[in-house]
Amino acid sequence: MKPDQLEYFKDLFTQRMEGLMGEAGKTVSEMTEGSESFPDVTDRASQESDRNFELRIRDRERKLVGKIKSALKRIDDGTFGICEVCGKKISQKRLMARPVTTLCITCKTQQEKQEKQRGE
Repeated sequence: MKPDQLEYFKDLFTQRMEGLMGEAGKTVSEMTEGSESFPDVTDRASQESDRNFELRIRDRERKLVGKIKSALKRIDDGTFGICEVCGKKISQKRLMARPVTTLCITCKTQQEKQEKQRGE
């Protein structure tokens, strides 16, 4: 991959990480500050549901942060954009759609077929 392309992805990942970390900090402060206790059972249930939803989002973002860190490491060690299964280049189109991917479209399709057969 060309150096300018790698720099593009590095900048993209860095910006995304900063945004995710900012959101995580904001969520923590909002959850600790906004600990209202509602007398109505329905209001409490709604608040709990909202908190659970927010925590699920943050958990998905936490996993994405790990994938971004891994992608940045692959950029540094020269393996970014190379499929970890077959060793072929991952297409630019696929990287633009899913920058943190580690599999080319052929290997990802095969993986999904196997997961479907196993019932995952």
